[in-house]
Amino acid sequence: MYISTSILSVEEQNSTKTFYNLEEAKTDYFHIDVMDGKFVENNTNEKMLNYCNIIKQISNLPLDVHFMVNDVKKFVEEYIKFEPDIITFHYESCSSDEEVMELINYIKENNIKVGISIKPNTTVERIYKFLPYIHLILVMTVEPGKGGQELIPETLEKIEILRKYIDNNNLDTYIEADGGINLNTIDSIKNAGIDIAVSGSAIIKSENYKETIKKLKM
Repeated sequence: MYISTSILSVEEQNSTKTFYNLEEAKTDYFHIDVMDGKFVENNTNEKMLNYCNIIKQISNLPLDVHFMVNDVKKFVEEYIKFEPDIITFHYESCSSDEEVMELINYIKENNIKVGISIKPNTTVERIYKFLPYIHLILVMTVEPGKGGQELIPETLEKIEILRKYIDNNNLDTYIEADGGINLNTIDSIKNAGIDIAVSGSAIIKSENYKETIKKLKM
């Protein structure tokens, strides 16, 4: 299992040192939470652009970019220059299945892996048709937009259903979970069948990044 550390709660004055320490602590990805103030209440775009700039100068770790935005294509164009490993957009941002496929193809054309994210109230069955074309499905285990929320237990069942469907259909699609993941909830998330856990506050606010990440991976 991989750990993608959300850098949303990183303080700007210590950001460079924090990113360096996270790499030393063996995080697998930097998770970049991009919000536009429309799809969700908060707007983090300027902060995330700044953080991506810093990371690309000091680290070779992959960027795991998660768009919580309405105009996905516009933001893809803005973040291509950082050469992210993966860009994930929300199924709920799209008005049709055709738009979902257009975005999948557009991101792939830029040699970037594609992920689709679903909110807690969106059923997994709605994205089955896209799974063969994407690298990752991100299950939100809290409502998107704010850090520090508690994991919604019902979302674990969605992960279990997805795990079964992906395995039964021999699909090469990773399952990522994001929201409320810490040392108390990691086991239930793992048992549900994820491949990548996104954790933010639990790592950033801990006294020892390396120990926390190691325990999350155990």
